[in-house]
Amino acid sequence: MQTDLPRFDPQDFLKTVPHKPGVYRMLAKDGTILYVGKAKDLKNRLSSYFRGTLTNPRIFAMVKQVCNVALAITNTEAEALLLESNLIKQHAPRYNILLKDGKGYPYIHITAGEYPRIEFYRGSRKQTGQYFGPYPSVGAVRQTMHLMKKLFKARQCEDSYFANRSRPCLEYQIKRCSAPCVGLIDKPEYDQSIRHAVQFLQGRTPEVIDDLVQKMESAAQTLNFEKAAEYRDLIESLRHISQQQYVSGSNGNVDVVALCVGSGLASVQVFTVRNGNNLGNRNFFPSLPDDDVSMATILSAFLAQYYLNHDVPAEILVSEMPDDVDVLADMLTLKQGRKVVIRQPQRGERSKWVELAQRNAEQALQMQVLSRAGMQQRLFALQEALQRDSLPARMECFDISHTMGEATVASCVVFDLNGAVKTEYRRYNIDGIQLGDDYAAMHQALTRRFRHAVEQAGKLPDILFIDGGKGQVAQALDVLRELHVTGVEVVGVAKGEGRKPGLETLIIEQGTGRLALPEHSAALHLIQQIRDEAHRFAITGHRARRQKARTQSPLEQIEGLGAKRRQVLLQQFGGLKAIERASVEELAKVSGISATLARKIYDFFNGEES
Repeated sequence: MQTDLPRFDPQDFLKTVPHKPGVYRMLAKDGTILYVGKAKDLKNRLSSYFRGTLTNPRIFAMVKQVCNVALAITNTEAEALLLESNLIKQHAPRYNILLKDGKGYPYIHITAGEYPRIEFYRGSRKQTGQYFGPYPSVGAVRQTMHLMKKLFKARQCEDSYFANRSRPCLEYQIKRCSAPCVGLIDKPEYDQSIRHAVQFLQGRTPEVIDDLVQKMESAAQTLNFEKAAEYRDLIESLRHISQQQYVSGSNGNVDVVALCVGSGLASVQVFTVRNGNNLGNRNFFPSLPDDDVSMATILSAFLAQYYLNHDVPAEILVSEMPDDVDVLADMLTLKQGRKVVIRQPQRGERSKWVELAQRNAEQALQMQVLSRAGMQQRLFALQEALQRDSLPARMECFDISHTMGEATVASCVVFDLNGAVKTEYRRYNIDGIQLGDDYAAMHQALTRRFRHAVEQAGKLPDILFIDGGKGQVAQALDVLRELHVTGVEVVGVAKGEGRKPGLETLIIEQGTGRLALPEHSAALHLIQQIRDEAHRFAITGHRARRQKARTQSPLEQIEGLGAKRRQVLLQQFGGLKAIERASVEELAKVSGISATLARKIYDFFNGEES
């Protein structure tokens, strides 16, 4: 599924980022998550990516692909770490792996033996014992191990050091180890500490607490009050830790929905908790009617529409009780086939979840308001650059997409004073032209678009952007003359050298004038955003049309690849997707596939699309 993302301006974005802990997701143009990171201070951390002084080539390569950054504010850095780990595990972002030091993710390893040790570990898991992880960073492991030293006092020293001790080390003195090396703890009690450590790492903290409560009571009954006090302190520490981990929560499936309204906009934040783990959050900006509506009404309408296409958890926590909440709950119960509860928690852990979602909703609303202000700024810059008397109230952009002339599709995207108007996007399947004739394809698409506008008295754009040079602009001008359409300014967006962003040239004044805007021009950024959206919309439609037209396996279209070789390829790679991703060298290793045929297969799946 592709996500619609506007042109990303790092400096505008950074103005909206708060000095708060949280998690950030760096997104590519198609919505793919490139990287997930956590920060104690989101603004400071994200600013470091866009200073222009990056020396690490891999980070530089990643930042060049970033088209948006999604934020999730948390209460503490520890909560951000937990959420980061969940998101990395769920999405496996490419650069969370490539930007490591090449040694792979770290683990916590509990060794085998009479007195197991808890150690930091990274590498192939060939040693005996239990492994926990992988953790998203070395810091995450260090932090967890430091906590476990205080809680369970298990040894972390090397075996050679452990075997040659005659007296306790400093770790024992500062109460970070129980000193099994000199027999200051018996084996059953040490084994119990290790068992508790394992349960803690498995997320079974309540079981540890229940066990410790029994032992505390037993110690008190035998008048061993010093030991009972140790158990009491340990229980208190574990409970404090589990209470602080709002991001992971308790067992069960819960959605947390918070609403914020301001500046004529509504921002809804949805946090999804499944099996006790926060799987992330998402922002929504529902359209509001012109008349004044209450927050309860907005939330009721949102919940009813959102859960038509989403799984309904057993419990939905809300920042406001929606209108007709009983009817809404009954509807969701009927849809899901089990009891669904909607409630607004007033205290306890769940109220803190709602507070967290509320803060994220407020932050998202602030960013959206500033984004709209940025849109106005770009429109004023475009008005000045094109020397217009007024702001363009409606802009359209056309683009053509095909693969060597196959399944040609034209796209039309629409922008107004507030940004993209996706309900008015259109695609045109192009037929009856010579394969690969982009001029004819553009002429056909524009004719269909403006003939309909003339016949139906439809809307006309103030500016018509064409993704192309002088020839494509000429086609647009011809169509407008043929259909007697006036008042539409045509602007071609010609790609620069090497198709590098920032080097585009605008074709204006009846196709004879050229205008090169500065790379950092706000007007150019707006034009690039509109052009990129038209290209995305066109290529998505082209791929869908091409796939629909192909009723046979793509492999059957490759000359020289017979049935037996196709079968061998599919067996070796396990499916078509793996074959599409394979390199020439990997393909050539398959029995019966020559280097020439391997190159043919690779080029078939990786050919240039216009």
